[in-house]
Amino acid sequence: MRDMSTLDWFKSSYSGNDGPDCVEVALTPDEIHIRDSKTADGAQLTLSTDTWTTFLSHALPLA
Repeated sequence: MRDMSTLDWFKSSYSGNDGPDCVEVALTPDEIHIRDSKTADGAQLTLSTDTWTTFLSHALPLA
């Protein structure tokens, strides 16, 4: 299992700039890691790059 503390987290471009609530993302060659910035030590979502690409293909047309 990957040590999540070594990941390079950054604020998602989809997060708003008007408050402390934001989604942070960390990228690795095979995975996308997602967490809530307010609870960085809390639950995190990890998806394969293939799963993320499939998700985006369905989600972006809705935006």
